[in-house]
Amino acid sequence: MTKTSGAKAPTARERLLAAADELFYAEGVQSVGIDRIIERAGVAKASLYNTFGGKEELIRAYLDSRNGRLSGRLQRAVEGTDDPRERLLAVFDAQAALYAQPGYHGCAFLAASAEAKQGSAIEEASDASRAWVRALFTDLAREAGAPDPENLARQLHLLYDGGGVSARMDRDPSAGLVARQAAAVLIDAALPRRPADPASGEPAS
Repeated sequence: MTKTSGAKAPTARERLLAAADELFYAEGVQSVGIDRIIERAGVAKASLYNTFGGKEELIRAYLDSRNGRLSGRLQRAVEGTDDPRERLLAVFDAQAALYAQPGYHGCAFLAASAEAKQGSAIEEASDASRAWVRALFTDLAREAGAPDPENLARQLHLLYDGGGVSARMDRDPSAGLVARQAAAVLIDAALPRRPADPASGEPAS
């Protein structure tokens, strides 16, 4: 009797998404044609149309998948500490680690939206990802006690964007550390000063 592996073979959808993730991220969503996706995935052309309906919905699925990984990575980083200030900075730590990876090609959502038509499913997916990141910053700023969490979130989001662009355009992974340093200055300026610890006699920070 032949033993079978417990691993389940990837579905056509999973294979198409894996191929799309590799090619779209490395070369751009408009530069890569569906024939290359189909060839890389090793599926019939009908599988793409039956599963996604067309290229635009495949691109949206690719971006949704990217957003799922992004949100998971940032949430894990944030949950790694209980300190409100450090939770804000953990977002930048997670991104700095990403910039150092050899396969980093910049923000997938920025690249895709630059090639998208206004109001397209691609633009909607990119907007949804940005809204999630902004909401994360806002929630963390509020938890940290920022008097104006929305404004601090906007400032930090600009640094978050800039770090990614610099890491890609300047081919400089250390941009993540610089963005974190700038974020720390903004956070400390925005948060209320902590009262001194009577036991230590240290002044408020």
